[in-house]
Amino acid sequence: MKLLIWPATSLKFVHLALRSKRLDTPELVEVAVWIQVLYNTCTLPIFLYHSECWAVTKTDVHKIDALDQWCLLGIKWYHHVRNDDVRRKTEQPHLSATVQAQRLSLFGHIAQMSDESDAKQILTASPLENWRRPPGRPCTTWMKTIQQDLESLHLSLNEGTDVAQNRPLWRMMSMFGATHS
Repeated sequence: MKLLIWPATSLKFVHLALRSKRLDTPELVEVAVWIQVLYNTCTLPIFLYHSECWAVTKTDVHKIDALDQWCLLGIKWYHHVRNDDVRRKTEQPHLSATVQAQRLSLFGHIAQMSDESDAKQILTASPLENWRRPPGRPCTTWMKTIQQDLESLHLSLNEGTDVAQNRPLWRMMSMFGATHS
């Protein structure tokens, strides 16, 4: 039987295994080495796998950043360490900003495709005229998340699609705008 582990679960497993060997204590490993070697090469690839497809809510963003704090230095909620202090010390962007940059990168890739491609048609599709939304709170969709990401860059969906046609500009805006907002 094959055991399936979700990325966040495997992420915690990796860090618990590393802590059991006491590899992340300040006496044994310098903080910069911990970040460069373990965090950037082990933690981020596990967590960011397919993150460009996530439709996140504000609660999800807070959970992502809390997990990021825990993974960076083992900081728990009762340590009362400010997030800005940790970011200044580690020089790492928020993990939610990295997820946003990847999501915007995928949006730019799809926006640059020809109008006949399936992905572009799905991106620009609208529901049928007689379709009605089921009762209850609407689900957070990927497109709604993209619209929120574009609003943080002060762009509408149509403006974002137009800007994405200029690849170097879009790459700069999606990476720099998401991680430095």
